[in-house]
Amino acid sequence: MRASDFRKLALALPEAVENEHMQHPDFRVGKKIFATLDADGRCGVLKLSPQSQQAALRAHPGVFEPCAGAWGARGYTKVVLEHASVALVRLLLEQAWSSVAPAKLRRADRGA
Repeated sequence: MRASDFRKLALALPEAVENEHMQHPDFRVGKKIFATLDADGRCGVLKLSPQSQQAALRAHPGVFEPCAGAWGARGYTKVVLEHASVALVRLLLEQAWSSVAPAKLRRADRGA
């Protein structure tokens, strides 16, 4: 997948917007970041739970790696875009979005 695919998937989520943080694109909902792209567009970062991160690392070695230090310990996960499938990244972007989206918006997205 390409950075443009990642961007399109992130912005397709309810009320997601693109902004910039530390000279690279980020994706937010309700002012909270759920994903970023590095400046060269080769990798993305997803805000996952530590449990989701571990599952992704085990199931897809070479596609995902924890971010360095405390960020990685909290679930922030790097995605090597050239090795990732659109379907897999879509699923994990939805999880990342859900981790920061307001409860009311999450309920509306589920049709509740």
